[in-house]
Amino acid sequence: MTTDKKRMWGWLLYDWASQPYSTVLLTFTFAPFFTSFVVGDPVKGQAVWAFMISAVGIILALSAPVLGAISDVTKVRRPWIVFFSLLYVFGAAGLWWAVPGMENYFWILVLFAIGLLGMELSLVFVNSLIPDITNREDTGSLSGNGFALGYVGGLVLLFIMLLFFMEQDNGKTLIGMAPPFGLDAAMKEGTRLAGPLSALWYVVFMLPFFLWVKEERPTKKVQNVVGTAISNLVKTIRSMFDNVSLGSYMVSSMFYRDALFATYTFGGIYASGVLGWSITQIGIFGIVAGVAAALFTWIGGFLDKKYGPKRVIIACIWVLVVVCVLIVGTSRETFFGAVLSQGSTFPDKVLWVCGVALGAAGGILQAASRTMVIFQTESGRYTESFGIYALAGKATAFLAPGIIGIFTTLTGSQRLGFAPVIILFFIGLAFLFWVQDKRE
Repeated sequence: MTTDKKRMWGWLLYDWASQPYSTVLLTFTFAPFFTSFVVGDPVKGQAVWAFMISAVGIILALSAPVLGAISDVTKVRRPWIVFFSLLYVFGAAGLWWAVPGMENYFWILVLFAIGLLGMELSLVFVNSLIPDITNREDTGSLSGNGFALGYVGGLVLLFIMLLFFMEQDNGKTLIGMAPPFGLDAAMKEGTRLAGPLSALWYVVFMLPFFLWVKEERPTKKVQNVVGTAISNLVKTIRSMFDNVSLGSYMVSSMFYRDALFATYTFGGIYASGVLGWSITQIGIFGIVAGVAAALFTWIGGFLDKKYGPKRVIIACIWVLVVVCVLIVGTSRETFFGAVLSQGSTFPDKVLWVCGVALGAAGGILQAASRTMVIFQTESGRYTESFGIYALAGKATAFLAPGIIGIFTTLTGSQRLGFAPVIILFFIGLAFLFWVQDKRE
């Protein structure tokens, strides 16, 4: 028999299992590898990567709220989680075929998009289980603990990659050994193994989730499921215009989460293309940022419970604005126009500080945002609300990557191409003025 404690741990292990797609693949390993080695041109690589992420955002915006509404009508979530988990595993495992210098990398982009869709859509249904796992007052702590555990999981796999698989310029791993199992360092097979390892990691650590997190079978069948779901969804979206707090929050999160996702996505690409960091350096950078994320997200759960999610969200957005301004103003040669001495390590130090701040503020922001949804939602409509929350996060998910792609192409600069993200953070901050949290 599954105990409540096992059920909670099973739910928490989802974050542990799925986080490597964000930490290892999206941010610190595969994305910079793709732009610098597969495409071979960092500027062009950033542009095509941005357009791919933008396309994923459009698909998520169209599908997530509808699927969430269908799930609420049928009261079934586990089969959806299984299906999107399969997409995660298929997409991640297929990244092995990303060969340096390959002429046709379109299918690599498709595979990455499939895995990313699997991660994002499974999260909609996993998030909706929160009210079944814990009571309303402890939602902030549970959400923070989940994200903190997820960051640790991503860090552990990233650490394994750095020590034993990822090749440095000399063909050796961080501990000075050749990649094991006969992996060809010249073809970056150790780095390319990040995809299959992330898939295997997910399969192994999702087992407790499927064993312990059960749901009751629906007692009655619903006729015209899709029609009923869409009707309920339309009513919910309309109600957002009557509920100023809910509507304002969804619009706010639509912009600031898009900006945060873009910052995560292009951080490693910036380090590689602008500062010339190696994939190994970026991996070490990721570990430091991830440690900060895990620690501060755990602390953020307590701050959320004490002060409410709104104040926590506002503070985190301001930290992220400062991070983005520093990124845009820093290059290898200059710092906000001031010329640096040749060989200066000051830009590297700035990025290290930004990485720690990004990990800390970004982790807390995601956890507090998940809590805010619970407190803005009518009981029994959680999957639908998280579907709309996914819509709010993805309705403009094409915007930040798309603008980055356009600005990067027009300016021919990775650094200047990142500037529009700052505006999105400010728009999100403005709409929080009308949002009430549980204390208000």
